[in-house]
Amino acid sequence: MKATRILITAQDLKWAYHSAQTMTGFATSVIACGCEAGIERELDPSETPDGRPGVAILLFAIGGKGLAKQLEARVGQCVLTSPTSALFAGIYEGELIPLGKNLRFFGDGFQISKIINGRRYWRIPVMEGEFLTEEKVGMIPAIGGGNFLVLAQSQPQALTACEAAIAAMKKIPNVIMPFPGGIVRAGSKVGSKYPGIKASTNDVFCPTLKGKTHTNLSAEIESVLEIVIDGFSKEDIQKAMYAGISAVCNFGAQNGIYRISAGNYGGKLGPIHFHLQEIMMGQMA
Repeated sequence: MKATRILITAQDLKWAYHSAQTMTGFATSVIACGCEAGIERELDPSETPDGRPGVAILLFAIGGKGLAKQLEARVGQCVLTSPTSALFAGIYEGELIPLGKNLRFFGDGFQISKIINGRRYWRIPVMEGEFLTEEKVGMIPAIGGGNFLVLAQSQPQALTACEAAIAAMKKIPNVIMPFPGGIVRAGSKVGSKYPGIKASTNDVFCPTLKGKTHTNLSAEIESVLEIVIDGFSKEDIQKAMYAGISAVCNFGAQNGIYRISAGNYGGKLGPIHFHLQEIMMGQMA
């Protein structure tokens, strides 16, 4: 995949989050959303170019054109429109893709630019004041679709364990877990018996289908949840997996957690594989 990081600032964290949460909506999977996006972390005013509080967002897509299209549309509709917001590049390496260079036309000829430290910014007039944005942002190679599954005795137990995993994984930089709350109940497999469907329910991990398919579930397992991770590098995703799986393992069978597994698609999902036992052994070593 290709990825970028952007920084959204505002007069306070509340308005930075309003903008960021709207921009990252409907961005769980490239299967249907066109991109995968999420909030990486909060930013202290000392970490932002304009000295205001903010949030960092990571956005992933298949290919540079797809990323540029999704970024421009989401910023134009969700950040430019959000009161007090400004936008800055969170990475300025790799290939540079246009952002303010295209959004400036909303200014209808009244927009102005300024170069600061060799980087061009655009000031776009809006009714509330002005929207400040960088002309270009950096785009780098990245990885999407790292995952692991939590197999539990009940749904509440699975969800509690996964919530603990997400809390631990959010401390790892350069990764996002793009699904709602970071957790997926409708894990998918590649392909379908229906023509034209790219993904379908992962039936071997569905507890209600134990008697109808070649199940991967033992009798005591009645709920499975998945955590999907996107990251800038394989190492970033491995660190997040280690943190998340470790948090789940702290619950143990006494709290209804029986197994950790992963979606295995025989290489159909992509060339980069994450072997869970190797990750846990390697990180502990």
